[in-house]
Amino acid sequence: MSDAWIKLYYKNVMADVIGAEHGISNSVLDDLADKTVPLIGELNEGRAAYRELPYNEDYPSAVKAVAGDVRGACENFVVLGIGGSALGNIALQTALNPYMYNLDEGQRYGGPRLFVFDNVDPVQAASFLDWIGDKLENTVFNVISKSGRTAETAAQFLVIRELLEKRLGAEKAKRQIIATTDANEGTMRKIADDAGYRTLVVPDGVGGRFSVLSPVGLLSAAVCGIDIDGLLAGARAMDKVVSSTDFYANPAGLNAAINFHYYNVGKPISVMMPYAYGLKDLSDWYRQLWAESLGKTKDVSGKDVFVGPTPVKALGTTDQHSQVQLYREGPNDKLFTFLQVKDFGCDVEIGPAPDCAPELGYLAGTKMSKLLNSEKLATEYALLKDKRPCLSVMFDKVCGETIGQFIYLYEVTTSIAGRLFAINAYDQPAVELGKEATFALMGREDFKEMAEEITPKMQIDEKFLV
Repeated sequence: MSDAWIKLYYKNVMADVIGAEHGISNSVLDDLADKTVPLIGELNEGRAAYRELPYNEDYPSAVKAVAGDVRGACENFVVLGIGGSALGNIALQTALNPYMYNLDEGQRYGGPRLFVFDNVDPVQAASFLDWIGDKLENTVFNVISKSGRTAETAAQFLVIRELLEKRLGAEKAKRQIIATTDANEGTMRKIADDAGYRTLVVPDGVGGRFSVLSPVGLLSAAVCGIDIDGLLAGARAMDKVVSSTDFYANPAGLNAAINFHYYNVGKPISVMMPYAYGLKDLSDWYRQLWAESLGKTKDVSGKDVFVGPTPVKALGTTDQHSQVQLYREGPNDKLFTFLQVKDFGCDVEIGPAPDCAPELGYLAGTKMSKLLNSEKLATEYALLKDKRPCLSVMFDKVCGETIGQFIYLYEVTTSIAGRLFAINAYDQPAVELGKEATFALMGREDFKEMAEEITPKMQIDEKFLV
């Protein structure tokens, strides 16, 4: 384990900084501590299944064995999945491999190109299939689905399965598919066992949005040369920190309590704004984690509560030029979380200004990292001037350990926030109706009655088409 860490900086939500109306007083924070600490203890006692993933030795061992076979045997590695079966994979790749990874042979260190398909857009799919058609023998597909019945992933899989079997034959095709699925049951397990696919396990009791540190996220990372041992070591290190019942030493407890407080005082929107391109897809991962876990109709007693902070992604500096006008002068209904990196690992020096434009001389000879972090501080300063509360997650550097720490920090933050809101952070009942309606509209026989109900309601009424 390296000595790199992430830290939560929370001064800029305090009343001493942004005033009593929008800031948190010391006494309010103490009250939040009293409410949160017992919940941390409860979560430590009944640890959710995802919290044991960093300690599981079987999963990374199995992943490394499969990844070792794949790395030398293919030029392209394709993930078929959606939601929690894709967002973590994308986030790890963006954070821990070079921006030009897929294009530069030298950057890939012997690993294959990575493609993650988390949608069923026909134009995207057709474009990729045209490109991959003569490369199938050098391409491995990882289909990720615990049940195998998720419509999007099943559709992707059926397209690829047919293509492989037509081009390569069933025997060769089975070497091009790896299924990450339930250990014992479900449609995908049945298909994989019947066809003889290599398989990895989606752990029991671990929802998709909490699964990135399992084979779901680890295989594509290992195949592409990412240090999965570092990821897991970082998560284990953070587990010790976020298990503390010392509220002021526990970043997950503080983070959850601060978010909970602001939700209840009219700031239901949580904006995550990384100032590092490599961290941008962590925001997408966070959006699913936060929205699917905390958006609930009922509390644990069955009472209607309709709670849920709304997660929003932004990227510094890009979104200073698209969103900050709203953030500063629009409604004060948001809590901002910046992600800031101390050591980028490399840098670019800004060139000299032309003689005809001496006004650009202030940039000459400075580093791009200084400009990026100055932009972060400037944006934060401007928001604080308008009494907008801001948190920061400070990365010593971006590496396997700190990304593992971040993932684990936010997973536990989500669990604590769920307890504070008195809701179940691990289910997602509202997702099911849309899935079932899709089954009905696609003609699944056991949803025929639903199709008869849906179709008249969803037909286009020409009177309203202008």
